[in-house]
Amino acid sequence: MSVNYGSKRVVTGAHYGLRDWLAQRITAALMALFTLIVLVQVLFSTGPIGYDSWAGIFAAQWMKALTFAVFLALAYHVWVGMRDIWMDYVKPAGIRLVLHVFTIVWLLSCLGWAVQVLWRL
Repeated sequence: MSVNYGSKRVVTGAHYGLRDWLAQRITAALMALFTLIVLVQVLFSTGPIGYDSWAGIFAAQWMKALTFAVFLALAYHVWVGMRDIWMDYVKPAGIRLVLHVFTIVWLLSCLGWAVQVLWRL
């Protein structure tokens, strides 16, 4: 006797939608908080905003660490978004792989540059 009810669709996927959705929200909240911290420091700084006052904001070790954490959060935020775009809209697997690799290399390069900028102050 055969069963004639239910879906015959095979449900597959990586099952990481909730994790990625949550990661996007957490990284966005961290970046928003960082923006507010920098904005408050700029608004309450004395004198005109120039290189010295701007470098002074990021001179403290805690601010460098927080800024680097925000850069990491930004890189992960971008990776999740770009990966989803490549998976949703680029169907040939070879092209998608090249785009994924390019995105990873680009993001790692940006993080390396961010480290150089932060610890050069």
